[in-house]
Amino acid sequence: MVDVLVTNGPMLIMLAAVFGFLMAWGIGANDVANAMGTSVGSNAITIKQAIIIAMIFEFAGAFLAGGEVTSTIRKGIIDASFFTETPELLVYGMIGSLLAAGIWLVVASALGWPVSTTHSIIGAIVGFAAVGVNIDSVAWSAVGGIVGSWVVTPAISGFIAYIIFQSVQKLIFDTEDPLTNAKRYVPFYMALAGFVMSLVTITKGLKHVGLHFSTTEAYLLAIAVAVAVGLFGKVAISRLKMSDKADLKTQFGNVEKVFAILMVVTACCMAFAHGSNDVANAIGPLAAVVSIVESGGVIGSKAVLNWWILPLGATGIVLGLAIFGQRVMQTIGKNITHLTPSRGFAAELAAASTVVLASGTGLPISTTQTLVGAVLGVGMARGIAAINIGVVRNIVVSWVVTLPAGAALSIVFFYIIKAIFS
Repeated sequence: MVDVLVTNGPMLIMLAAVFGFLMAWGIGANDVANAMGTSVGSNAITIKQAIIIAMIFEFAGAFLAGGEVTSTIRKGIIDASFFTETPELLVYGMIGSLLAAGIWLVVASALGWPVSTTHSIIGAIVGFAAVGVNIDSVAWSAVGGIVGSWVVTPAISGFIAYIIFQSVQKLIFDTEDPLTNAKRYVPFYMALAGFVMSLVTITKGLKHVGLHFSTTEAYLLAIAVAVAVGLFGKVAISRLKMSDKADLKTQFGNVEKVFAILMVVTACCMAFAHGSNDVANAIGPLAAVVSIVESGGVIGSKAVLNWWILPLGATGIVLGLAIFGQRVMQTIGKNITHLTPSRGFAAELAAASTVVLASGTGLPISTTQTLVGAVLGVGMARGIAAINIGVVRNIVVSWVVTLPAGAALSIVFFYIIKAIFS
């Protein structure tokens, strides 16, 4: 049956590329909107600015640091040995999965649901493999781990966000002189953000550009970046024209302006972290298809990325955000709880830290669930009444529906594609 791959190879690669682009577009519309939602929701930046930031940093993250997770998604979820005799089934399945996950993401984005792109593609891959090939071809323990991450991921990021937000309250807002304390402590928060982000960039991103650092070197570099960011922050904040003689309400407003600067930094970082983590959802299956077709049916453990695959994914992500990202931004940034720049900063830094922790351990976590958990953590710090429970309920339902929705669609597309080509 391998001759199917030889005769239809270019056609299969083209289909995979088109559906991979659709999937990346869906990731942009849904996930990137999460990364930017807190910044837009707290009015730290406008939607237009969010799109420009995302275009630069998502693209950089996907392009420079996007190769790491690609092999995890491919190897971890299904057992390739079930496909050695019939590699074309894996090709059909991956193409069907991309189309299924892409469609689900577009539907969810239209409804304003922040769902997990990672879980959409995993649900799709599990669906076609279990039903179309063999129920044993799925690593069910890995799937169990993903279901477990629905609870663990938001809990970790919520806890970190709660702590960051409480520290901001105690050190700055609940003091007699909030503005002076903001000028004193915010550079430290900036340094922390710089440390977390540079660490993920150094440990994950620079490998792909041929730079390798030992753990000690990575930490020392990250500390150096943190110090530089902190000093830059100190200078930038000292230049803001604000009077600490004003009444408390005006001072609070001025402190939020300081945090708005910080939100721009964390938004850039979050976009980079997200691009590096989630582009794999679109390009992983695409890379698998390309490598199987080009090798004439040999299923390697790692897919070599062709030069055009990463830019295709990165471009799709940026276009999806620009054209379709506003609804999910509205949900995350405005509908869960009322966000100000200081609250949004706490949520974003917590989410980014959780993504860094997870990337380091190779877990395919959901950026979405991380961020929703963090926004909930900030809401909780203000009391349960500050949270819109109805919105949260809809979000949780959409998470639970994502795996089966992706699976059901991919089963249908798998059989259609199989029928067309064989």
